[in-house]
Amino acid sequence: MRGVFWLLALAAMAVALALLVGNNQATVTLFWSPYRFDLSLNLVAFCVVAAFVLVYLALRGLSLLRELPQRAQRWRAQQVERAAVGALLDALSHQLAGRFVRAQAAGRLALENLSGMPSAQWSRRHQLQLLSHLLVAESAHSLQNRETRDDHLLSALHPKLAKSSPEAHEGALLRAVRWAVEDQDAETARSRLAELPQGAARRIQALRLKLRVARLGGATAEALETARLLAKHRAFSPQASASIVRGLALDSLRQAHDLSQLDTIWGRLDVDERLMPEVALAACQRANQLVSAPAATEVDRALAAANVRQWLAPIWTGFKQLDAQQQKHLVLALEPGLSMLDAAGLAQLEQSQREQPSNAYLQYLAGQACMQRQLWGKAAQLLGQATNSLSEPDLLRRAWCSLARLAEERGDEAAAQAHWKKAALLG
Repeated sequence: MRGVFWLLALAAMAVALALLVGNNQATVTLFWSPYRFDLSLNLVAFCVVAAFVLVYLALRGLSLLRELPQRAQRWRAQQVERAAVGALLDALSHQLAGRFVRAQAAGRLALENLSGMPSAQWSRRHQLQLLSHLLVAESAHSLQNRETRDDHLLSALHPKLAKSSPEAHEGALLRAVRWAVEDQDAETARSRLAELPQGAARRIQALRLKLRVARLGGATAEALETARLLAKHRAFSPQASASIVRGLALDSLRQAHDLSQLDTIWGRLDVDERLMPEVALAACQRANQLVSAPAATEVDRALAAANVRQWLAPIWTGFKQLDAQQQKHLVLALEPGLSMLDAAGLAQLEQSQREQPSNAYLQYLAGQACMQRQLWGKAAQLLGQATNSLSEPDLLRRAWCSLARLAEERGDEAAAQAHWKKAALLG
């Protein structure tokens, strides 16, 4: 269609030119004493146009002749540029294919080509230099050549290159952090993370590395906070996020050295984390461990028992949904504080046991609670029922020991000896 329009335009111009010059009788007279020249106006017009075209072509030719050195220089720079980019692409291809020696050689070839090119001729030379250094460093890291890796990493992080290519500089810093983590060098990894700009430090990749660095350095609180942020940004699947957060919460609870620190760590946990049975049970287990030493005071034991009851209150309401192992740990966590259980707590425990009369763990716990309240008959009944269903040796041994003491209270020495014997046989 465009050709048709051009043809119509040329036809229109031809018609207009024919109408203009076809019947043009005008002449142009030139006087050059003692001569006179009479020329047709059409001829003069055509000569002027032809002269203009010839002069233009001559000037254009002279301009091209003067530009030949610059054109040759640009051509040579273009050849160097193509060689450098080709070597860089080869290095990247070999790196992705796992051919690290060839990738390292191609990266060095790209650096050699780039070193002979002035930056004024090509504004992106610094970016290619940075990427070439980074690829050589990556290949050296894969080959366990840390000296070469560190040399090229320092070259890639040069301020001059960073200024011209900030995005590639941030990528080099993230690579440096990952390499330091793989080398188990938490201090170097932290220093590289600190060099990241504020915006880059909030990216998911940077947060993933920050989580690994925090776990490597034993900073459980920082790791937990980072894991929460990653879960908020959906960096992991919901199951993986819950598993990571749960593991870090358990680690932080196990690191508590006293009840005050344990209570502080518990207060920093999110509501969803406190509702995790594993986390609540681990906190109670640690609290009981901290007050199990002989040096622990009665005030500490009472505080630990109150905390355990408070922390397990949401878990207790869903006792039926817990698996057998979790029910066992819940019973073990509540047992040390049974002596300080108030009437309301005992009534709640008995109500739960009546709702699940065949649950051996609730029978055992209710029996031990009744024994602490000196309700000998009811305690003997519940503990006797528990011994018929309990399969865990430690709980079963404790149940037989309690039955033996109850028999001694009744003065039944034969039954007491039989119960002590059964407890001893369980080790």
